[in-house]
Amino acid sequence: MLQSVTGLLPFLLFAFVASITPGPTNILVLSNSHRYGLNATLPIIFGASASAAALVLVVGSGFGQSISGLPWVQHTLQGCGIAWLSFMSWQIFNAPVSAPHQAGKNPRRLGLWGAASLQLINPKTWMMAVAVVSVFATQGSGSQNHVEVLALVFFVVSMPCLGMWALLGAGSARVLQSPQAMQRFNRCMALLLLVSAWLSLFI
Repeated sequence: MLQSVTGLLPFLLFAFVASITPGPTNILVLSNSHRYGLNATLPIIFGASASAAALVLVVGSGFGQSISGLPWVQHTLQGCGIAWLSFMSWQIFNAPVSAPHQAGKNPRRLGLWGAASLQLINPKTWMMAVAVVSVFATQGSGSQNHVEVLALVFFVVSMPCLGMWALLGAGSARVLQSPQAMQRFNRCMALLLLVSAWLSLFI
């Protein structure tokens, strides 16, 4: 188990980079914050962070690591993830233009469980969890406790990182006031989400 803040520093850096760099989850947080407001994005942030931390626990148990090593499982997760993200991109691209934060009654927007499910079928999240356990987890009798600490730290670090993307989205809503500007923003986010999804086939 980690005994000091110094021992946590390498993993803290890893968790920060993994959480703050652009990806499907970050883009969805940005887009939803722009369209529905900061408060409506908080469940997405919590769901995505909790799900990623849970995957670290699952992989650390040994079960998830053996599953993620099966090629057909990786391909299935990848296909499901790309299909879902492509559908969400289409929804964002064709979303009706409305004033920022006025689309809050849309029942099909991403929520806590949607964000959590997205992480579960995202092969990049599984590979991240495998990397955490392989590189940072200790071996021996205390390994499970160590994995639990790593999962908790990843959760704590990823929440404010995704929160920064939510703040960026909320700020953009104050700048982009015209319907044309909002439509361009939505379509730009949709295309970025689509590209980030399909890039997983080549990385």
